[in-house]
Amino acid sequence: MTALLCRALRGFIAACAALALWQAAHAGTATQTRYPIVLVHGLFGFDSALGVDYFYGIPDALRRDGAKVYVAQVSAANSTEVRGEQLLAQVKTILALSGAAKVNLIGHSHGGPTARYVAGVAPQLVASVTSVGGVNRGSRVADIMRGVAPAGSVSEAAANTAAKALVSLINVASGGTSLPQMPTAALDSLTTAGAARFNQRFGAGVPSSGCGSGAELVNGVRYYSWTGTRTATNLLDLSDAPLALLGLVFGEANDGLVSACSSRLGKSLGDYSQNHLDEVNQLLGLRDWFATDPVTLYREHATRLKGLGL
Repeated sequence: MTALLCRALRGFIAACAALALWQAAHAGTATQTRYPIVLVHGLFGFDSALGVDYFYGIPDALRRDGAKVYVAQVSAANSTEVRGEQLLAQVKTILALSGAAKVNLIGHSHGGPTARYVAGVAPQLVASVTSVGGVNRGSRVADIMRGVAPAGSVSEAAANTAAKALVSLINVASGGTSLPQMPTAALDSLTTAGAARFNQRFGAGVPSSGCGSGAELVNGVRYYSWTGTRTATNLLDLSDAPLALLGLVFGEANDGLVSACSSRLGKSLGDYSQNHLDEVNQLLGLRDWFATDPVTLYREHATRLKGLGL
């Protein structure tokens, strides 16, 4: 009996040692995708402002587990095409610096269509496009602000003045002062009509109708999306109140700025208890503590892309 126990103990110790060796060998590689990940900010966004990342805590979390991550900086407010050309130039620079053949683009909000533009004009440079709360079929909020929908439309002059003031503040804080800004062009791109015009040229992955998934693989590029469907998620988050008010204009599931149906692109990876800012772990990580951590979603997706050889 004693000899049997000893053999069992030695076997257990050997198994533990093998597991430890396997974990050591694979530590820090869970998100190590074949191609670099490029994060693309949305309307009025930035890469980092006053030391705070737009994608709060997300680049570091991905890098810790092996991913090579770049954060793009495009115009805070401009048309999808202008932002797309800026992103394309940055992608080419990233490829030159990294030696990679392609990139994985992950865009939030207006960053979704911006990434889709690059995949549309240069699919050979893009392995995947992932849209997080992306404005892929327009936003009712943009419709209202541009006066093409009822319920509180504001004048173009007032909208432009307020938007330019916000953009100026973002530029000073983030170092993007050299980039051209045109808030009304940005809003035009994000209206339902503007998104429809864009989709006529760059419709890969966009569902033809309804609220389902679109094509996952188009022209060698894989398309994915996820979104939030709550507007108020944390009492301490000052952004929740305005997002909750904006969410009332939709009449369907939304994150405060984009409806769940409009956000669909390629294979839908789910709807979560997040609002539009929670989707990038803002403000400063305040969110629904009982729901999925936004950072976890990015890590899981990087692991998914790795598993696909991307």
